[in-house]
Amino acid sequence: MDIKSFTTLEFDKILKRLADFSQNEEVRSRILSLTPAETLAEARKRQQETTEAVNLILRRGNPPGIKIWDMTASLLRAERGGSMNLKEFLAVSSLCKTAKQQKRYLEDDKMMTEGTLFGLSAVMQPLRAVSDRIDDVVLNEEEIADGASPTLYQIRQKKKTMALKIRETLQAMISSPRYQKALQDPIITMRGDRYVLPVRAEAKNEIKGIVHDASASGATYFIEPMAVVTLTNELAAKDAEEKEEIEKILAELSVFVSEYKSEILTNLSALSELDFLYAKAKLSIAQNAIEPVLNEEGIVDIKKGRHPLLDPKKVVPVDIYLGEEFDTLVITGPNTGGKTVSLKTLGLFSLMAAAGLHITAAEQSRIAVFKSVFADIGDEQSIEQSLSTFSSHVVNLVGILKRLDDKSLVLADELGAGTDPTEGAALAISILDYVRERGAKAAATTHYSELKLYALSTPRVENASCEFDLKTLSPTYRLLIGVPGKSNAFAISRRLGLPEIVLNRADELLKEDNVQMEDVLARLEKNRQKAAKARQQAETMNRDIRALKKSLTKEREELDVQRNKIVEEARTEALRILESAKEESQKMLRKLREIQDNAALREAMQKAEEAKAALREKQEQLSGKKPSAPKRTGKPPKSLRVGDIVRLISLDQTATVLELPDKAGNVQLQAGPMKIKAKLTDLFFERAAEKPKQTSFVSRGAAKSQAKAEVDLRGQTLDEALLEVDRFIDRALLANLQTITVIHGKGTGVLRKGITDYLKQHPMVKEYRAGSLGEGDTGVTIITLK
Repeated sequence: MDIKSFTTLEFDKILKRLADFSQNEEVRSRILSLTPAETLAEARKRQQETTEAVNLILRRGNPPGIKIWDMTASLLRAERGGSMNLKEFLAVSSLCKTAKQQKRYLEDDKMMTEGTLFGLSAVMQPLRAVSDRIDDVVLNEEEIADGASPTLYQIRQKKKTMALKIRETLQAMISSPRYQKALQDPIITMRGDRYVLPVRAEAKNEIKGIVHDASASGATYFIEPMAVVTLTNELAAKDAEEKEEIEKILAELSVFVSEYKSEILTNLSALSELDFLYAKAKLSIAQNAIEPVLNEEGIVDIKKGRHPLLDPKKVVPVDIYLGEEFDTLVITGPNTGGKTVSLKTLGLFSLMAAAGLHITAAEQSRIAVFKSVFADIGDEQSIEQSLSTFSSHVVNLVGILKRLDDKSLVLADELGAGTDPTEGAALAISILDYVRERGAKAAATTHYSELKLYALSTPRVENASCEFDLKTLSPTYRLLIGVPGKSNAFAISRRLGLPEIVLNRADELLKEDNVQMEDVLARLEKNRQKAAKARQQAETMNRDIRALKKSLTKEREELDVQRNKIVEEARTEALRILESAKEESQKMLRKLREIQDNAALREAMQKAEEAKAALREKQEQLSGKKPSAPKRTGKPPKSLRVGDIVRLISLDQTATVLELPDKAGNVQLQAGPMKIKAKLTDLFFERAAEKPKQTSFVSRGAAKSQAKAEVDLRGQTLDEALLEVDRFIDRALLANLQTITVIHGKGTGVLRKGITDYLKQHPMVKEYRAGSLGEGDTGVTIITLK
């Protein structure tokens, strides 16, 4: 990258603004030396990291602050046997706590499952053992805790006792009438680490001791009485012991911390990277910026771009694009009209995007990753080098032309200016041709009409201009690509009041060729815009048609999938129902086989087997197997009665008529354990209904009775009663009874409770209830069978 262009395009100011979002000098230094990536992959990685951090902050709010110091040298010293100081220990403890805070902040975001931030969270370790150990020892940058070691605690306790004794001795002297006249002030003070009393100069011999100091006036002597010299010496010895113990404690703590050197430095690196990413994200949020779509094809399409260093309330968004239909953009228009701002916006966005910074533009803006961005913008006249404005621009262009290639972007302000207009225009065209031949993308501003015609007549070169409002005589700062700038000198002069005679004379002096060229340019541009508009409408229509076709195709595919899913689910459910019915019939057959004791039971079992065979055939039909054709025997029924026996043709199964045919010709039938409806045309008559037999169930020798279905269990034990209930339900099922009565009496309620508990679990019981008034009240239980 061309470092000089960083300053020209004000990229350095963006970096200074970015650095303000970090409190750490190491991170700030990294930011201020940030350069754009030269490959698409690296630029995309940087952009994705910024976007990750932006999304995290928008979801979770601002992260906890990061304040860290580079402690690499301190840890290396500790690893080699040296000791760290208290400030360094506090820095390590603070780093461990910060790592813990950041790890929790990142891990609490459940939407983050991958990416750079997720990786940083994974490598950070809170190292609570390290921070706790340091906090137990170090109180602040100047003091360690009494409890840092038992020996230190004992030494300090003894020091407190000695100091107290010294003060008590000196306080006694101050309070003594013998010494009060000799003292300048009745206080105890310190000189160095010695306890002294302020004594009048004329009474210094009245207190025996050591003179440690005197006042500036000589009126006061600071004397350490002999009574405390020995105690003070002992206290000084304890001070030395304390110092030695502290050095020992710090040495041991340094060894302990150095064992975690690798983990601490990993945390330091991760936190530094986090702080850098947070700074990029905060800048993006502050500027309401977006992640651009990057490419390496040299395509730039900035939508509503706002120069980030201009006042957001006043800046006019611009649309800038090149690289698809054209590679070179020639911008014309009045001074202060926004041409230079447009150039700088294009160049600055290219640098920011490659550096991983979001740009202040609309969504879906595209930026190419250029290997080099060159800029020759502004009046760089050099007094020291005795260069004119023109010469200065030429020197810059010489350096640019030597280094550009097909991965370069060249920005030139007022190309060819500062010399004879004819020569300047020719030179500008030649330079643009050279840039195009090298495959570079370029944007240049100019006042020369020759360059407008050059843009119109040269492939892949396009005109642009900055709009000017003739009513207000001021620029609108809008960039109009495809529209060449037009001279407004006469119109502006007339609005400002220049005499008409002067303007008319100017018209006469202006060459007719120039006027005609302006008119030709205007007509050509108008025709070109019409063609471009028509082409754009056609492209839009084609896009809409393709989108609609894609949507319809997708919708049809979804409907096919949904239909197939519904069919398959219905098939599966039918198979499940049939399988369930098959299992129920098997259960019933097993139960019936256990109690085969009469002809009626054998007949019921035969019917169950027939129903099972019919279910098997139906299941084979649903599974795709072709069942054998049913035998057509018997004759179609002409009239039916409830109870008649018929054969169901589709299932080849006998069934009993439960209800007479309805208007639609549907008949309710009992086929084995199932109740089904069938068409009258699907039936053949087998035999007429049999007269029903009245059946009475009375247990344990009770008298044969009427048509009631009941069993009397009074006087039985609970076990005997439950056995009888089970047998009673079996017989009722064989007799096709739906409601039965169990008489258990009221008594203590043991039989009633045991029977109801048993009925809750019985698979053939649909519901049960206590008898109502007139049925036997709570002395009986009424059971409804399935």
